[in-house]
Amino acid sequence: MSSDAAGGKRSSGNRDRGDAAMPTSSPFAVDGGGRAGSPNRIERMLREHSRRHLFSSPSSPDAMDTDAAEPASASAGAFAADGFHSPGNASPANMEDAGGAGAGHAARPPLAGSRSGFRRLGLRGMKQRLLVVANRLPVSANRRGEDQWSLEISAGGLVSALLGVKDVDAKWIGWAGVNVPDEVGQRALTRALAEKRCIPVFLDEEIVHQYYNGYCNNILWPLFHYLGLPQEDRLATTRNFESQFDAYKRANQMFADVVYEHYQEGDVIWCHDYHLMFLPKCLKDHDINMKVGWFLHTPFPSSEIYRTLPSRLELLRSVLCADLVGFHTYDYARHFVSACTRILGLEGTPEGVEDQGRLTRVAAFPIGIDSDRFKRALELPAVKRHINELTHRFAGRKVMLGVDRLDMIKGIPQKILAFEKFLEENPDWNDKVVLLQIAVPTRTDVPEYQKLTSQVHEIVGRINGRFGTLTAVPIHHLDRSLDFHALCALYAVTDVALVTSLRDGMNLVSYEYVACQGSKKGVLILSEFAGAAQSLGAGAILVNPWNITEVADSIRHALTMTSDEREKRHRHNYAHVTTHTAQDWAETFVCELNDTVAEAQMRTRQVPPSLPSQTAIQQYLRSKNRLLILGFNSTLTEPVESSGRRGGDQIKEMELKLHPDLKGPLKALCEDERTTVIVLSGSDRSVLDENFGEFNMWLAAEHGMFLRPTDGEWMTTMPEHLNMDWVDSVKHVFEYFTERTPRSHFEHRETSFVWNYKYADVEFGRLQARDMLQHLWTGPISNAAVDVVQGSRSVEVRSVGVTKGAAIDRILGEIVHSESMVTPIDYVLCIGHFLGKDEDIYVFFDPEYPSESKVKPDNGSASLDRRPNGRPSNGRSTPRNSQPRVQKAPAAPERSPSSSHSTTSSNHDWREGSSVLDLKGENYFSCAVGRKRSNARYLLNSSEEVVAFLRELATAAAGFQSGAADYMFMDRQ
Repeated sequence: MSSDAAGGKRSSGNRDRGDAAMPTSSPFAVDGGGRAGSPNRIERMLREHSRRHLFSSPSSPDAMDTDAAEPASASAGAFAADGFHSPGNASPANMEDAGGAGAGHAARPPLAGSRSGFRRLGLRGMKQRLLVVANRLPVSANRRGEDQWSLEISAGGLVSALLGVKDVDAKWIGWAGVNVPDEVGQRALTRALAEKRCIPVFLDEEIVHQYYNGYCNNILWPLFHYLGLPQEDRLATTRNFESQFDAYKRANQMFADVVYEHYQEGDVIWCHDYHLMFLPKCLKDHDINMKVGWFLHTPFPSSEIYRTLPSRLELLRSVLCADLVGFHTYDYARHFVSACTRILGLEGTPEGVEDQGRLTRVAAFPIGIDSDRFKRALELPAVKRHINELTHRFAGRKVMLGVDRLDMIKGIPQKILAFEKFLEENPDWNDKVVLLQIAVPTRTDVPEYQKLTSQVHEIVGRINGRFGTLTAVPIHHLDRSLDFHALCALYAVTDVALVTSLRDGMNLVSYEYVACQGSKKGVLILSEFAGAAQSLGAGAILVNPWNITEVADSIRHALTMTSDEREKRHRHNYAHVTTHTAQDWAETFVCELNDTVAEAQMRTRQVPPSLPSQTAIQQYLRSKNRLLILGFNSTLTEPVESSGRRGGDQIKEMELKLHPDLKGPLKALCEDERTTVIVLSGSDRSVLDENFGEFNMWLAAEHGMFLRPTDGEWMTTMPEHLNMDWVDSVKHVFEYFTERTPRSHFEHRETSFVWNYKYADVEFGRLQARDMLQHLWTGPISNAAVDVVQGSRSVEVRSVGVTKGAAIDRILGEIVHSESMVTPIDYVLCIGHFLGKDEDIYVFFDPEYPSESKVKPDNGSASLDRRPNGRPSNGRSTPRNSQPRVQKAPAAPERSPSSSHSTTSSNHDWREGSSVLDLKGENYFSCAVGRKRSNARYLLNSSEEVVAFLRELATAAAGFQSGAADYMFMDRQ
């Protein structure tokens, strides 16, 4: 039941929690798809949904009911059905978890309901352990002595939902809501809570003040409800924000430490709400194999609102460490994905958010209520007695009802003003309608809330004075909660329920009202800004609470609605509320989390392992002739920290610079006479000249189409038949889209054009890229021999055959020819952040691939043009079997029969590069940088890891050479 009105002593601080819409898979999936296997998942979920309703037995009256408030538990405060997250008083009612007010029966532990009649796939005959981690435990603890505690159960929507999950053994980890500084008290409370299947996290008063009252309730909660951040008028305020965030991280780590103590392999860890956004990272840092889900019970704001948060980057990255991230509605999930793409620069997919091949699933899982409990309550004698009293009391008048916490987001002033306008425009209704407003006080010590209370009282007094009589007033306003029986009776006699939230995660008051309207079939007026509008919108009258006139007109429409229309609207909502329950929600989330982890494990098996640095170094030292091929961008470049600024720091990022820590290691490796280093990049020649001119190495620009030793001139290695007639027309298209896409730019290279929209608005850039491709394919390149290569935020048009893999054999041939290389290359290290089109270079060197699958230049023709400018000869073509211009080359050395590259040639053609290879599998190390979906054998996650490895390699090589020199000197002696 609603946290707003259930239970006479309930805490007034519960924040909303939402629900609505069918709890299923990703909100981003199209036609059930988005990845292989999605249709099977949906079919299975539909099948399980049917089985659940076929086999699940109704709740026993003596089992712990957890959805509504019974008098026995009113003081415990329950988990607000419509207020999962209140920044209110520190009490169990604030257990930012949804649900109704408390349970009247406490014979069983709160999370230990029976699990009969249902068998979940993969869990037959066993129970999976579930660790529920939330800010508050579902109990109210009172100390009775040094080592004595009394506990009162607070049951709510989350507890009710977990009771319904079959084949799951759930335990709850959270703060008990009291400060326990002494060890004796902590041990006693831990023992008492263990009987309730609860595990305490002990937070001291300072942490609670900074973390809970400060960062959670003063910063995150207002921001997520579109109220904005507190205004900073003093520098001390800014420092206070920083200390609150530090406390927030410390508190999350304290929760994580308790989880570590009780975690067993295979456990599912379900983290709840904005209080614990940092927790998934803490857990994954401890054990990457933990199954971690995170669910937000408030709205998630649009990226434009969220980006104002100073700690935006850390919180987003922390949440993305979870395997599954859940929200009540599609809108909230969409906002989260948008924030990740716009602020972190990650890729949004139909399944969620992808970061370097790791997918975090993001989906909508709308919560529900235990509708059966409300229906059963209507049959109780006490509730029937209340119904009769209310019917008699308001005989001859239509009853309108509002049940809310007295909170800024609930729109109570707007609701009352709309009712005043209705009375003003419809005077004949003055004595025929009454508005009953239940406003549960919350945060009564906060000046803003005190001001709101005074404002509401003033408006109510003015309206009653204007439209009331000596015997009746139009508004009955109560500043307190009602017990469960009274609230159910009030729901049952109401003709029109009015929910005017300005922003609500879900608001389950609307669900509770519908569940109690089986006979009367009343009308629901619902704010479009409540999460429930996405599921109950078809049957409710949706309104914008800020539009007072619209709400007043909707009141008139609801009061005068025909019985047929009322019944049709009610039928739709009633069917949804009674089928999409809290139990379904929890069951679906846990099942989806298990599926997500299983799918992630399958993907992980396809991800290359980390580079075995020690093995790579040992093989390097043992080899006689080594070849190091290094990419440049995102491989050897220094990272630029953008702090989440929109589009990053464009000027710094566009100016590619060699990582300063690499100059020493690179110089040492290049000076080794047994090591040949090639920097192979798609960048322009001038960029490579500027960064690597001081080293003794080979530079291959524009995907290997231009080559030079750093002490020589540029030459072209491109095939002679390369046709560049398409250049001018493609250039016009790229110029056009650069002009109409702010902060985009394009690069004109000798053999390709690249249009980059990394710094533009993400969504607009994608639309423009799609439009650009249509323009290209229908015009300039419709009949041209070109490839279109799409990066994550770029479009490149290049001639067919312009790839790093196609160029590498010609490059090797030129190096062999220039250096008169006779010793076979017996070690290859290839590291780069290459596009998928260019990963053919990994296959080229891999001895395990058959030679016929290797990449060869088109038509078998290559040009090694040593003209200083290295310009391609546009429009020229050669016969299929023509020979390149450089005819003579040293004979290839004899190869051992075991070599996988044993082809030899007396001519300096494309075969000569591979002919000098004597490479065995254990001496080949291909390594992708930051691309987990790769043909490479190994993986390095970032350029920083590349720097660390090359530094280690250079150090080992220097030590090895020094040792070898000493040995030779001693041998001469």
